Amino acid sequence: MRRMANFESGLRRAAAALCLIAAAAVTCAAQAPAVSKVEPPDWWAGHSVNPVRVMLRGQNLGGARVEAMGQGIRTGLVRVNDAGTYAFVDVFIDKDARPGRRQLRVSTAAGTAEADFAISEPLPRAGRFQGFTPDDVIYFIMPDRFADGDRSNNDPAKSPGLYDRSKGRYYHGGDFQGIIDHLPYLKELGVTAVWINPVYDNTDRPDEKEMYPETEGGPRRPTTAYHGYGAIDFYGVEEHYGSMQKLKELVEKAHALGIKVIQDQIANHTSPYHPWVNDRPTPTWFYGTVDNHLSNNWQKWTTMDPHASEETRRRNLEGWFIDILPDLNQDDEEVRRYLIQNTLWWLGTVGFDAVRMDTLPHVPRRFWRDWSAAIHAEYPSVNILGELFDGDPALLSYFQRGRVGRDGIDTGIDTVYDFALHYAIRDAFAKGEPVRKLQQVLAHDYLYPHPETLVPFIGVHDMQRFMNEQGATVEGLKLAQTFLLTTRGTPLLYYGDELAMPGGGDPDNRRDFPGGFPNDARNAFTKAGRTAVENDVFEHVKRLTKLRAELPALRRGSLVQLYDEEQQTAYARVLGGEAVVVAINNDTRAATFEFDVSAAGVPDAYNLTDRLGVIGGATRVAGGRVKVTLPARSASLFATTGNTPPSVSVEGMRRGAAQ
Repeated sequence: MRRMANFESGLRRAAAALCLIAAAAVTCAAQAPAVSKVEPPDWWAGHSVNPVRVMLRGQNLGGARVEAMGQGIRTGLVRVNDAGTYAFVDVFIDKDARPGRRQLRVSTAAGTAEADFAISEPLPRAGRFQGFTPDDVIYFIMPDRFADGDRSNNDPAKSPGLYDRSKGRYYHGGDFQGIIDHLPYLKELGVTAVWINPVYDNTDRPDEKEMYPETEGGPRRPTTAYHGYGAIDFYGVEEHYGSMQKLKELVEKAHALGIKVIQDQIANHTSPYHPWVNDRPTPTWFYGTVDNHLSNNWQKWTTMDPHASEETRRRNLEGWFIDILPDLNQDDEEVRRYLIQNTLWWLGTVGFDAVRMDTLPHVPRRFWRDWSAAIHAEYPSVNILGELFDGDPALLSYFQRGRVGRDGIDTGIDTVYDFALHYAIRDAFAKGEPVRKLQQVLAHDYLYPHPETLVPFIGVHDMQRFMNEQGATVEGLKLAQTFLLTTRGTPLLYYGDELAMPGGGDPDNRRDFPGGFPNDARNAFTKAGRTAVENDVFEHVKRLTKLRAELPALRRGSLVQLYDEEQQTAYARVLGGEAVVVAINNDTRAATFEFDVSAAGVPDAYNLTDRLGVIGGATRVAGGRVKVTLPARSASLFATTGNTPPSVSVEGMRRGAAQ
């Protein structure tokens, strides 16, 4: 019995010892470092940024050493946040390092972990990173609302329950494949560049918790970010749109058709569901916290206002957008480097031609200076289109490259949307207000370093569509399109406006393109599937883009105002010896008016033909002047190229011969 008792006691002691060993193993395992994400996941040899600052996300990284494994790569500075969840590592890449996989080994006293990192093969520069110019016509696509080319990604396993075409704020199924499928449609329309919403991996919560207030006191929205502006991963691709490979295919196939691609980016904020919100990489990664932050006051002009208080400026720069979206602190060195590198990574990885940047005035101008300089250093032809939602030319011009502000900073932002002209276009051609509002806006071009590079537009996704303005007509829309495609700058078309698509406030202004989705009643991508009105507007835009491509003066010519009255206007685009004259009657009745074209260099006795077909026969220049009669809500376009030069009468030739 004693031996049995001793045996049992020994078993208990052995079991206890094993338990202690197991517990120790579990404790060690819990303390061993782990890496769940590497940002950026790869970089290039010979890049203008070297070293690249790599951010590792994980657990138990406190006190970690990081060693590069593989040839042509080494590490430098390592910084770990207090929580041990993020490590920042300088990674140096030899100029002649060969592309391929490498690893970063993370070591602490408790163990090691390895994270994949790669040196990538640079994309060939030819046919990529081109930038856009006034030679282009930009077409803005919301991928989710344009065309569903791949139904398999409509309700992905990663984020189920967010697809429902009956709900305006849910995913509708549009994707990269849908854009690829309809590139020929864009080519036919005369588009030479497309701007697509952000492609980052976006909010993926499958619940119906409400957020994003639409307007003050108005309805609230579910958590879907079908529009792309709620990033939860700045290095991921939104799974509802497709994969990284499909995105690259879209850019390659667009380039093959001569169509550039502009990437939409965000540097101001993240989704409230980004992992950073509850686990900050640095203490100052965001301004404020979820429970204690400033709300953005929308007073964009405080950036240049010499009388603005510090509190007012802080609300503009540090306030959370719509009081919901966490505001990134670009004065934090790690945030600054992260955002700059992220932009360069997307450009170099996909081959985009330009960048559209969101919410310019809510980010410090010194950041834009550094960010734009990094882009231009690596990709000199890539240009930046900045969004500044305001109708004041003084504020818009304050952010354009070449203008040094009162802060001594030139932002380096190549150009901005011409919101000032947008409002005038809506007022004149939709609401029927005086057409001279256009010239009143254009008279402020002296404020811009480069007014010829501005991007005028009729509408985008942040406002009701043209056809929903009170008083809007198809005739007015066609006049707006005529003006848009013949004035200075690079014109921008919003998808569906070439069909006179209606649409009220958000999300109605983001309707599905008819024919792009399963079971649509008709296919407006084809002539047979369009209504008579849609075909009329489509052909009108198509004719204008063709004229723009044919006549260099319409793209690069200087703008000369020739006539300015309440509801009639005439102007010319002049380049070298070529002139294009545009006359517009915005009145609801026919109008006859006369104006001098000699200021545009049009010689006397020219016979001009209306290239838009409104005026039949020839319009003759007499005494340097042209007299036109235009029907209600119509326009004519005359070009010296291809028209009859000054003629000499038979009697005149006889007199000359007799002499």
